[in-house]
Amino acid sequence: MTLVQAGSDLAAVAESINTVWVLTVTFLIFFMHAGFAMLEAGQVRSKNVANQLTKNMLTWSVGVTAFFLVGQGIGNVVGGNAAPFGYVDDPNAWVGWLFGAVFAMTAATIVSGAVAGRAKLRAYVVYTVALAALVYPVVLGFTWAGSGLLSADGALGFGVGFSDFAGGMIVHGMGGIAGLTAAWILGPRLNRFDGDGSVNVIPGHSITFAVLGTLLLCFGWYGFNVGTQATILDPETGEFMGGALGRVALTTTLGMAAGAIGASAVSLAKTGKVDTLYVANGMLAGLVGITSNTDAIVWWAAPVIGFLAGAQLPVVFEFVEKRLHIDDVCAVFPVHGSAGVLGALLLPFFTVGEGGGWVVSTDLVVPQFVGVAVIAGWTVLATAVVFGGLKALGQARVTREHELEGLDISEHGVETYPEFNLGDDPVVTTDGGVRTDGGSVGDDGRPNDGGIKMVVAYVRPDRLGAVKQSLVEAGAPSISVTNVSGRGSQPAKKGQWRGEEYVVDLHQKVKVECVVAETPAQDVVEAIASAAKTGEKGDGKVFVLPVEYARQIRTGTEGIEAV
Repeated sequence: MTLVQAGSDLAAVAESINTVWVLTVTFLIFFMHAGFAMLEAGQVRSKNVANQLTKNMLTWSVGVTAFFLVGQGIGNVVGGNAAPFGYVDDPNAWVGWLFGAVFAMTAATIVSGAVAGRAKLRAYVVYTVALAALVYPVVLGFTWAGSGLLSADGALGFGVGFSDFAGGMIVHGMGGIAGLTAAWILGPRLNRFDGDGSVNVIPGHSITFAVLGTLLLCFGWYGFNVGTQATILDPETGEFMGGALGRVALTTTLGMAAGAIGASAVSLAKTGKVDTLYVANGMLAGLVGITSNTDAIVWWAAPVIGFLAGAQLPVVFEFVEKRLHIDDVCAVFPVHGSAGVLGALLLPFFTVGEGGGWVVSTDLVVPQFVGVAVIAGWTVLATAVVFGGLKALGQARVTREHELEGLDISEHGVETYPEFNLGDDPVVTTDGGVRTDGGSVGDDGRPNDGGIKMVVAYVRPDRLGAVKQSLVEAGAPSISVTNVSGRGSQPAKKGQWRGEEYVVDLHQKVKVECVVAETPAQDVVEAIASAAKTGEKGDGKVFVLPVEYARQIRTGTEGIEAV
């Protein structure tokens, strides 16, 4: 189909349309960072969510700057470009540079999921700079940037060249291998493995976030794969390149779908259940597996490759976890690393021949194998040098105390879910009831009839900070807090969903539990009631219950002394 009329400046019109197309898919690929942020945030514990989100934002901000100033130029040098840094001052090259930059930043952000929960922010930023300025650019120079080592006319190209259409190995495989190497050097999270090597599961805090991130990534992946078909109008004829676009779009879709099916099937066979996270990760593994070959394979190969990429995911993850004892938090190696390797190696066996038929391209087998080996070897070496150096300097990993506390507080001073920490008193203490300003709290008599009492209160969420402060002043700073819903004297409300009304009669409250011995329970009741009162219906209630027995786990102390 010809979209440009005869007599038009075909080259100029085609170039304009192709440029707009490249910019559009570039922005779509950038949106994948939202998917990575949600996917990784969902797979870490709640105390590390802000840290993971921060790393995702800094990956782009720091990495893209390093890639512009240094990285692209290094890639051009390795690729044999005569003017490697000419793009810096050439506006006509900036669109192409940006398209390459979003690929580079995808490789960088993959690593953050593997080292989640224990890497120092400064260490991750240093590695991001190294990856954007050197590690990825060298791979880029080997392959896409000119006549590098693995290209058709390169030293190891064997006259054919390593083939990777959209970065299944160059971007994803490289990122997954880098993540596995970094996780190995850092070591596992605390309590991830027992002394005998047995595995302790540390669940992420939100399947919802993980699935949302997965679907965002799948959406952006169309820009990644289909967008790599950067020429949509032939500059010479004005012909629309619909066949090339269609092949990539179809194989990408089928590979994605088959990846989820493959992971589901293996999960079902291994555990008797279809694991939700494996389904999500399987979709991504299927996409990774198809990314390097999506333009060059017969259509029916896409579900085959996608299925295999998804099916290997649970097997490889179990091997990494139980055999290698590497703590790959977000499964970046089985999703991106091994799936990327698989897709690159399978390309020769499913290529399209003349007339659209199936051909096994035996002449591609060796270049594909050599390309995978060179990229993997360089990535492992460079990543090990950077993270190994940081580890030797004591700058790679947070302290034990900070890891237990959570990286949100220790690295950023914030909490992702701060509702339970709204107190304003800088001298709050626990376990003993002595304020750090020297003021004594507690009671020297024998309150509560010499026994132990539990005070349970249901209060408005917005009054929690005041209640915490009041309890400190009453000498009862040690509390447990839970989000609850309930119904009492507070009137029901009307809600609306797509124009339909419904009744909301369960209201959000916070349950505060405080066990006291030497502090009179009545003082605690008064402290809570005075701080929680607004004078409106729904302020809540306070109950006092006897406690028959108490034991402090750490010391074994029993009775009143345990409180």
